[in-house]
Amino acid sequence: MTREEKSIAIEDLTARLADVNVVYLADTSGLDADTTSNLRRACFKAGIKLEVVKNTLLEKAMEASVNDYGDLPSVLKGNTALMISETANGPAKIIKEFRKKSDKPLLKGAYINQEIYIGDNQLDGLVAIKSKEEVIAQIIGLLQSPAQRVIAALQNQPGKEDSAE
Repeated sequence: MTREEKSIAIEDLTARLADVNVVYLADTSGLDADTTSNLRRACFKAGIKLEVVKNTLLEKAMEASVNDYGDLPSVLKGNTALMISETANGPAKIIKEFRKKSDKPLLKGAYINQEIYIGDNQLDGLVAIKSKEEVIAQIIGLLQSPAQRVIAALQNQPGKEDSAE
């Protein structure tokens, strides 16, 4: 890669990182072609962009980005797959699902809404993060619950002759 090509690649990565709030870094080394293909397919179905990147280029893009990636560039060693998503827990769920069949991919780190998570031990916590849609659905359910109880109580209210017993 020439200097100009590297510069263009860094600018491209920097632009993509500026537009997202959910970035996962995973180690996919050792995966065979079939498993890698299945991982790419699962990511595509979930709306996650998966791309294997050069660590030095990604590190420079993170440094140039408007987002503060903190210590995340420190995990850029070996094979790194960049996973970009709209949902905070989407990539974590895919990684966890794939780990049922093999020991890879490993979570190197994640950047989620300005929070930094480093290490594979963070995976279970990241899977538990609720997406925006899940939180909204939960809030709507909580708001509807009291109204539904009042309506049910009014509909099931026993008549006065029943209460005299």
